[in-house]
Amino acid sequence: MAESTEATVPVTLDILYNENDSSITKQYDPVHLTAAKALGTLELHFAKQVFGHDSQEGDEGLALVKSGESSYTDFVAQRAKQLVQTEADSSKLRSQILHIGLAALFSFLQSNVTGPPLAFDSAKVVFPASLAENKAAVNAIRRKIIRDLSVDGEAAYQLTPNVELFGVAKALLVDSDVLLTASAPLAARVYRMRANFLHQKMLSEATGTLQDLIYADLDEIAKVLLVASNSDTEEKARFLVERATIHTFFGFDAKARADLEQAAATRNFEFALTGKLGKRTKFQDRDISQLVVLAKSADGQTAEESGSTTEKKDEGDASGPKNIDLNDDTLLESISFAKEDEKTQEKSMTVQDESSLPASLASIDPANQPMLNPIDSAILLALASAITNTSPENGLTREETLPYATRVLEGGSSNWQIYTQALLVRSRIEGFKSRTVERGVLQMQALVDQVIADTASVDSAPVDTASPEAATTFLPRPEKSESAPAADRLEYIWLLNFSTRWGLEAELANRWVNLGGLRTALDIYERLQMWAEVALCYAATEREDKARAIVRKQLYERTNKDVEDENEKFEGPELPNLPADAPRLFCILGDIEKDASMYERAWEVSNRRYARAQRSLARHYLTSKPPALEKAEEAYRKSLQINRLNHGAWFALGCVQLELQKWNESIESFTRVVQLEESDAEAWSNLAAALLHVPTSKPTQIAADSIPTEKAEDEEGEAAPAAEDPHKNKRDALVALHRAAQLKNSDHRIWDNLLTVAASIPPPNIPFKDIILAQRKVIEILGPKKGEKCIDLPILMMLVDYLVNNYKYDDLLITIDENSKERVLRRGTIPGQIITLLDESVVPLITHSAPLWLLVARLEQFRNRPSRALEVHEKAWRAAVASSTQGAFQMGDEKKWMEVVKATERLVREGYAKFGGMEKEGQEEGKSEGDAELVAKDWRFKARSAVRGVLGKGKEFWEGTEGWDRLKELQSELSG
Repeated sequence: MAESTEATVPVTLDILYNENDSSITKQYDPVHLTAAKALGTLELHFAKQVFGHDSQEGDEGLALVKSGESSYTDFVAQRAKQLVQTEADSSKLRSQILHIGLAALFSFLQSNVTGPPLAFDSAKVVFPASLAENKAAVNAIRRKIIRDLSVDGEAAYQLTPNVELFGVAKALLVDSDVLLTASAPLAARVYRMRANFLHQKMLSEATGTLQDLIYADLDEIAKVLLVASNSDTEEKARFLVERATIHTFFGFDAKARADLEQAAATRNFEFALTGKLGKRTKFQDRDISQLVVLAKSADGQTAEESGSTTEKKDEGDASGPKNIDLNDDTLLESISFAKEDEKTQEKSMTVQDESSLPASLASIDPANQPMLNPIDSAILLALASAITNTSPENGLTREETLPYATRVLEGGSSNWQIYTQALLVRSRIEGFKSRTVERGVLQMQALVDQVIADTASVDSAPVDTASPEAATTFLPRPEKSESAPAADRLEYIWLLNFSTRWGLEAELANRWVNLGGLRTALDIYERLQMWAEVALCYAATEREDKARAIVRKQLYERTNKDVEDENEKFEGPELPNLPADAPRLFCILGDIEKDASMYERAWEVSNRRYARAQRSLARHYLTSKPPALEKAEEAYRKSLQINRLNHGAWFALGCVQLELQKWNESIESFTRVVQLEESDAEAWSNLAAALLHVPTSKPTQIAADSIPTEKAEDEEGEAAPAAEDPHKNKRDALVALHRAAQLKNSDHRIWDNLLTVAASIPPPNIPFKDIILAQRKVIEILGPKKGEKCIDLPILMMLVDYLVNNYKYDDLLITIDENSKERVLRRGTIPGQIITLLDESVVPLITHSAPLWLLVARLEQFRNRPSRALEVHEKAWRAAVASSTQGAFQMGDEKKWMEVVKATERLVREGYAKFGGMEKEGQEEGKSEGDAELVAKDWRFKARSAVRGVLGKGKEFWEGTEGWDRLKELQSELSG
């Protein structure tokens, strides 16, 4: 073990529990620990008392720890309580306990997240000598600590290094309940929240229990920092960024972005995603618009002013881990932006128009931007993570995300850990593009190597594994110049979406799986002993037998002990000591074997706390034939009792309830979904569907806040009680569909539903604007593929009826030129929108639909255009005859024959006879009757020709029938 020179440095601790000094009590993060101070704090006499170093051989608590009946975490928590209770003035002891907990927490972060390596053996510092000297006992205690970290069936990583440090931190900051007193500093609650969040990051999935605890503390902290007007601006911004990071982890991206915007406003940090002319590839011969983030910290707020201990390095020096070059034969290493005097007159397509940029950003050279304050850099990286989380598979979203990470990297970063995080964010984004995927995976490999090298301390070896000094790296080991002291790395750690060393390695393995490097991924997973991931790798490559054997090996005893290893089977009884992640393993086995009993066993093993087991069971019931909907609903409800903030489970439950026609229950479920994720378009659409089925006698209050209400006032100015709206549920559904359409503008199903619901609201409150908008959007989306079939004829007929029966066309025209008296349609009104819809959207689509042509003819008659009306009538007749020709004249279908007969009668009586003798529109006024040009002087001849043609075609089949006689009579009328 390397001797630590810092251990002898005297350590003085701040008194944080001081009722007479509110400036200390209300500080968000008053304690800044260096590596030396952390070690010195852990070696204080009082710390050794808390750790049990002075315990006698027969101490009951220590004996329980040795025997494995109690966790060392519980032992430390009880010791802290006892020591505080025996002291009359406990404020000093509470301050020391807080410092000790923080020292353990930061040391754990240093050894598992940031590095550099710890200079001490954590087991010897923390455990009493009677325990630390026995390696087997140390490993047993560590295993117990890890097992007790399981929450709601979710297990911590089984080989977590130096886990006793986190055990101490959690015992003192969370479990002991001695810190949050009436005079407790804000930092006590802040670090309880942080310890719980770090605990959550150590688990395989999010848990409802920890999530509730974290958000409860966040709410209390917000009351102090955000509500109080005298809070420090820097602390407000830090808290908002940290809360945004937590929101992003749990999937609340909209809330995260709102906090980040507020943090930027608090710090007066200006940034914008815009477009600048430049070249991205080596072969571009002209500049085109490139996405770039322009950013500038407020009025010279540099890293030095914010307290960062890392100075900006000279050009060429590393300010973090190695930035891997792209080395592509096409793409440039970075965008080559055009100089101001080289710009052409071409307008760049911008996300935020350049003309709208503030002067402070517009003047920035995109190729040489100033260094940002570390907190501002953290805001950009958090924003990139929040955007990526919203739609990770959307190419445009990734294009919008990359510039945020690029700005932090190319602008330089004054903090080592922030630069590292920027490299990580960029590598995640680049993993989706063929030109950058190689650099993305190599960059992540470099970061993993850096973490492995920087966290491989003297005693960071996981439980029952070899010394970490034997660890190798894929790339050459980082140079000393690519490192930084622990204080710099930990200074902004809570503002970053950091990953543990094993989590980062698992992410790298997953990247290799996506690239087809299964062997490399398996090597990583097997080295980490992540057997669930190993099994999932095999299952994904259709080697389910191998996956099944790996999982069963962790859960069941071996049955054929005499057979070679490759053929070993594990079909015996369950192991007496199941692993901590047994619930997850049982669920994976259930997925492979499609066995519901495995999900039920996972539920029982977790003491009915593993929500995923019930979700898997519900999906099993839904895929069974026939689907067991009632059982699926019950399973989803059980899972939500454990984790009530699971967006996917609420959505699935709502869908099941829709199938079961439990409308009120489904309304509640989908309301929960949109409360958790306001941008879920499908949830809004399904909420509308549920609302439509609720009886009008039972109006709901769903979406009431989104509906603008107008209060009628009586003569005395008092609001009159609103009359009961029998169509309230339909209006609520319309609000929900509007939100869904806004979020998913290209989904024709949502627009079609909106069209149907809007048209179902009867007069006098028909939402015509919604109907017109929805029909237009449906035509825009489906018109190129489905043509006239995407037009809703009954609804369109209703619009034309409304127009014709309630308006005169001349009243809809406005004069635009007094000299020429030219008049045009007033397009902004409802009648104008109806006419525009038919002219611009409907008419171009009509090909074979006679009813649609007849509707257009009616519109042309309303507009006093008889010649156009007759022309459209002829198109309607030709369409009707063409669609019925085969049935009427070749197959003897009487129904089709009668359709032709009716169409011909309509053409003659409603078309030729009505419009043929009328004057053409657009003629000069004052002409004599004899000089006026008619629509069709020869309309009788045309009519007779149409009738004669139909009679000629139908003679073979239909001579002497009713339809034949009707046409003959019509022919006689025309002759007379």
